[in-house]
Amino acid sequence: MAENNLRPEYDFSELGNAVRGKYVEAYKQGSNLVLLDEDIAKAFPNERAVNDALRLLMNLAKQQAQRNPDT
Repeated sequence: MAENNLRPEYDFSELGNAVRGKYVEAYKQGSNLVLLDEDIAKAFPNERAVNDALRLLMNLAKQQAQRNPDT
């Protein structure tokens, strides 16, 4: 068994029913979590606003590509 090198001030009894590795399978499948810079986060009040803006950008890029297929 591994030696206990934890500091005495770490009191894990307060965690209750904590489960080690609870989210490991979901993490292995990948994550879509993206951290925004502070100035960007201020411009978008919620995830819907971010998704709407990104969809708009995707549509604009697609339109641009259709107009200029050589670029």
